Amino acid sequence: MSKQGESSGLTRRRRSLTALAAGSVVLVGAALWTSAYVKSPAQAAAEARPPAPDVLTAPVERRVLADTVVTRGTVSSSQTVDIAPAGTAAEDVARPVVTKIMVRSGQTFRGGRVLVEVSGRPVFALRGALPVYRDLKPGSRGDDVRQLQKALRELGHGTGADAAGTYGPGTKQAVAALYAAIGYEPVTAGGGKDGADPLKGARAEVKSAQRALDGLLGDKADADEIRYAREDLAEAKTALAEAEAVSGPMVPASEVVFLSGFPARVDSMTAKVGTAAGEKLATVSAGRLVVTGFLGAQEKDLVRPGQKVKVLSEVYGEELTGTVGSVADTPTVPEADGDGTAAAAAPAGQGYAVTVKPDSALPARLAGQDVRLTVEAGSSDGKVLVVPVSALSAGADARTTVTVLDASGERRRVEVRPGTSGDGYTAVTPVGAARLEAGDKVVVGVRPAAGDGTAE
Repeated sequence: MSKQGESSGLTRRRRSLTALAAGSVVLVGAALWTSAYVKSPAQAAAEARPPAPDVLTAPVERRVLADTVVTRGTVSSSQTVDIAPAGTAAEDVARPVVTKIMVRSGQTFRGGRVLVEVSGRPVFALRGALPVYRDLKPGSRGDDVRQLQKALRELGHGTGADAAGTYGPGTKQAVAALYAAIGYEPVTAGGGKDGADPLKGARAEVKSAQRALDGLLGDKADADEIRYAREDLAEAKTALAEAEAVSGPMVPASEVVFLSGFPARVDSMTAKVGTAAGEKLATVSAGRLVVTGFLGAQEKDLVRPGQKVKVLSEVYGEELTGTVGSVADTPTVPEADGDGTAAAAAPAGQGYAVTVKPDSALPARLAGQDVRLTVEAGSSDGKVLVVPVSALSAGADARTTVTVLDASGERRRVEVRPGTSGDGYTAVTPVGAARLEAGDKVVVGVRPAAGDGTAE
C-alpha cells in the first residue's frame, strides 16, 4: 500500500475514536442529569414529607413531692423606733440644734451608747419595752422607773436599796454614774429654769430654825416658846427631806430612747450637724430579726402556721430556714393618695401578710434586705414516683397514661393512677402489671420541625 493510503486510513480511525469519546461524555452527562433531577414517585413523596419531629422527654423521678408557694419578703427587726426631738433639757436654748452625731447609718450599737447630741445634751439608748413618756426624776414611781433601774443595773450601775419602781437615793447615784460614763453632767431635778433651788432654800430654813431653838435654850425661855421652836425645826427638817427626795440627777424624756434589745441598728440617720432638730433625727431598730411577706388571694389558703419556709438572700447568696408564724385573715390595703384615691400601682406590701419565724437568729447584715420566701405548702409521705404534669394523658375511657420512650426509640403506654400534685409534677402509681421505674423517659411534648412556629 502506498504512503498516501496509509495516511488516509489512520485519519479515519482517529476521527472514529474522537466521535466515540464525545458520545461517551454525552451519555455520562445525561446519566448524571437524570440521577439529579429525575426521581421516582416514591422518592419524590418521601422527600415531600416533613422530617420526623423531635420528641421531648423527661425522666421519671422517685423523690418527696412538695407543693411550694414562692413570694417575696423583707427582713426587719421586731421593733423600729423613730428618734424625734422632744425639746431639750439644756438651759438658755432658743431652739434645739444638732451639735454632734455619734453613729452612722447601718451601724450597730449597744445599750448606753450616745446616738446624737442636741444643743449640747445627749440622746442615748437603754434597754426597755416601755417607751419613755415623761421625765424620770427623784421621787418618781412606776413601771417606767423599774425599767430604768433594770437598764442601769445591766450597765453596771447599781441602784442600792431602792425599792423596785421607786426613784430613790440609789437610783440617783446610778443615774449620776451613767452620765459620768457617757461624758455629760446630769440635769438636776428640784429646781426651775429661773435658777431657784428649793433644796438650798429648805436647808436654809432648817439652819434658821435650829439657830432660833438654840437661842431660846440659851436664854432659858419659857417652855412654850421652846416647844414652838422645836416644832418649827421639825417642820423645816421634814421639808428638807421632801426636797432632797425630789432633787438630784434626773433622766429627761428628751435624752433617752428605750429599745427592746441589743445590739440595735441604725437604719437611717437624717440629722445633720448644725441644722435644727427636725421631726426625725434617726430611725433605729432592735430586737430579733423577723421576716414579713405578702400572699395573693390564690396563695393565702395554701399557707398555714407551722409550715417550713426557706429564706434566700440573693445579695449574700445565703439560705436559712424557718416556719410560718402567722397568716393574716384580711389583706393589707394600699394607703390612699392625697386626693383620697388608692395608688394606681400595687405596692410591694399589698396582700395577706405572712410572718416567718427563723429557726435560728438571722445575721444582723440581713436587716432591711429583700429576700425570697419558699413555703412548703404540702408534701408527700416519703418518696414517690413523679412525672411532669404534661406527661399525663387522659383518654376517653377515663384511663390516665404516660408514654415511655425506650432506648430503642419504641414507645409504650403505661396506665397510671395520679396522686398528689405540686410544682408542676404529679405522683403516679403504675396500674396492675404495668411497669414504670425511676429513670424511664416519658414523653412530655413534641418539637415540630423548624419553621412550624408551634409546640405541642
